[in-house]
Amino acid sequence: MEGSPRLRRRVTMEEDKLAEIAIIGGTGLEDLLEGAERVTVGTPYGFPPQISIGDVGGRRVAFLPRHGRRHTTPPHMVNYRANIYALHKIGVDRIIATNAVGAINTGFKPGDLVVPHDLVDFTKGRVSTFYDGSPVTHIDFSEPYCPEIRRLLIEKAEEAGVRVWNRAVYVCTEGPRYETPAEIRIFKMLGCDVVGMTGVPEAVLARELEVCYATLCFVSNMAAGISGRVTSKEVIDASKRVTPKIKKVLMETVKNLPRKRSCPCAQALKEARV
Repeated sequence: MEGSPRLRRRVTMEEDKLAEIAIIGGTGLEDLLEGAERVTVGTPYGFPPQISIGDVGGRRVAFLPRHGRRHTTPPHMVNYRANIYALHKIGVDRIIATNAVGAINTGFKPGDLVVPHDLVDFTKGRVSTFYDGSPVTHIDFSEPYCPEIRRLLIEKAEEAGVRVWNRAVYVCTEGPRYETPAEIRIFKMLGCDVVGMTGVPEAVLARELEVCYATLCFVSNMAAGISGRVTSKEVIDASKRVTPKIKKVLMETVKNLPRKRSCPCAQALKEARV
């Protein structure tokens, strides 16, 4: 049995709202939730990892471990559609993601937090839409991340005394290998600041379901060609060091999100369909 006993149940049909806010991340963040239960959610796209649901400051919050509870799924094999759809199905209308990133911008340093404002997609083989047929749907993506969540993430990081960058362009690569120095030089010329493997298509899929989405990144290493070779151990060690900071920022952000959304994300499908 993994961890302490918890209530588990299966969610296969539409239910009442089980959670209003979701956090997508890795190990070490699940204990944010008080009195968490685990649910299994079926979707037309398969089953995501079990989702934990609990309370943070009186708000019902879901936690989804992107790579599985034992980090067994590599970034290019994550079932992004099942993950995002499952959260939408249980009532989530806001998602805060966390991502480990490599710094392309040499002003950024390991341990820094980053709240991106834009992204570039260099993935190759991922399904990045729910709309493969009719109605043909083209969402506006001129502002990929929810401005309301971004503002609070930045504000709460600054209040916590954490070094945070409030603007950055995130480039997503396919993985699972790290990037080459030549690729990083190209990304730098394109204006990218940080590089990761999991931010796309999460942001796209959330917008297609009119779910708010923003991400809190942490710099785990300098990108390839900037400071020697990149190792998974380096990334894991950095993650352990920065996790307490991330928890604090996430908790304060969740507690202070307004009950009613006032951002454009909720109207993403308006005038998007042909």
